[in-house]
Amino acid sequence: MDRADANHVSKKELKGKELVIDIPPDLEPAQWPECCIYRVPKKLRRVNKYAYTPKLISIGPFHHGNEDLREMEKQKLRYFKDFCSKYSKSQEDLASIVTEKELQIRHSYAEAPKQGKNQFVRMILLDAIFIIELVVRNSEKPEEEQDDHILGKPWLRNAIELDLILLENQLPFFILDDLYKFVFNDSSYVPFLKLCRIYFSCYDKKQPKSNRNREVKHFTDLVRYFHIPEKLKPPGKIKHLYCATKLDEAGVKFKAVQERSLLDIKFRKDRCLERCPFFNCSWLLNCLPCMKCVPCFEQMQPFLELPVFEVGDATECVFRNLMALEQCHYPKQAYISSYILLLDYLINTEKDVDLLVERKAIVNRLGSDEAVAKLVNKLGHQIVECKSCYFDLSEMLNGHYENFWNRNMASLTTVYFRDIWRGTATVVGLMVLFLTIWNIFLRHYVKFK
Repeated sequence: MDRADANHVSKKELKGKELVIDIPPDLEPAQWPECCIYRVPKKLRRVNKYAYTPKLISIGPFHHGNEDLREMEKQKLRYFKDFCSKYSKSQEDLASIVTEKELQIRHSYAEAPKQGKNQFVRMILLDAIFIIELVVRNSEKPEEEQDDHILGKPWLRNAIELDLILLENQLPFFILDDLYKFVFNDSSYVPFLKLCRIYFSCYDKKQPKSNRNREVKHFTDLVRYFHIPEKLKPPGKIKHLYCATKLDEAGVKFKAVQERSLLDIKFRKDRCLERCPFFNCSWLLNCLPCMKCVPCFEQMQPFLELPVFEVGDATECVFRNLMALEQCHYPKQAYISSYILLLDYLINTEKDVDLLVERKAIVNRLGSDEAVAKLVNKLGHQIVECKSCYFDLSEMLNGHYENFWNRNMASLTTVYFRDIWRGTATVVGLMVLFLTIWNIFLRHYVKFK
């Protein structure tokens, strides 16, 4: 090999070495298996950033040090001081539990906390004891709550409660439970999870007992479990569904139910009615409401059973954070997202809201039907749904509406049998028509015979 060829080879080798990608041996994974607390995706935050941002108190590393939330840091210190004094626990003993689980706590966050070890342990300990003390005080008698700075003021209590639900404002539940068990190690004490259910009782709907023992990752996850029934399977993606007023025009009756999870929506339709739509007795029940006590008449109507949905000032904030958790952690079990998107299909205008409010399926605390319609329609923005647990339900509702007989029987009921007075007038009119025909044609024919 001559000198020119040797120089060419050496330059090629040097160039190849420059292109080698240096991969660090300790490169961390994009997400640890323990990860369950996330930054809200930017595309969701852009829709309404205030729904994901704490107003009064920061919990965890994401909003730590925020100047707007500094006022509550003093209250954390007060709670911490009272807690250590009341239960005779030293700061060192409590801190050792957090230190032991420090790495596991760090891995619970999708974004690595920037705080150093001592600062991180101090932050987690202060936040955890604040939450434990707040939850324990909340479970005590109402007379003892009146002197508390937070629980004694309803507006402050509600605001703190809402901040503790935010996805970015969480601590892993296991560290709260470990600290609680360390302090309250007697079997006579109430489990911490039960105290948390009491604290967030306004979101806790009546659930099957088997749901009570599910593993909880943090408070956002806990509130999500409050709404999920025992069995939900996402079979397919909804492409279309008629709105509430359209379904009402096709004879679907909306029925509000109380003793059921928010997501447990069912469409009940008798098989006989499905085969013979002209057996629909809604016209008779409109004229004679007392007939509803007769089971056979009640079953001859198609019912969409909707658990009561209360819409208030906190509704948007709560459901946006629950859906953000699902988008990040439960993409294939996005049941809350499926529910909101189903409502988005059912509610297009304020007329749909008015109908559902009239049927008591929605409790409107915003004051305006238009405000509820806008809220529901905006909640689904930027939400990606892989499969919906309401796919079968939507297929049944669409099939009912698209049936010729169902729409015509519903029109007959609306026009001629809306209430007892119109129904009576219709029956009298039919009798007059029959007698007129009898007098003009049939009577002479009978005489001739």
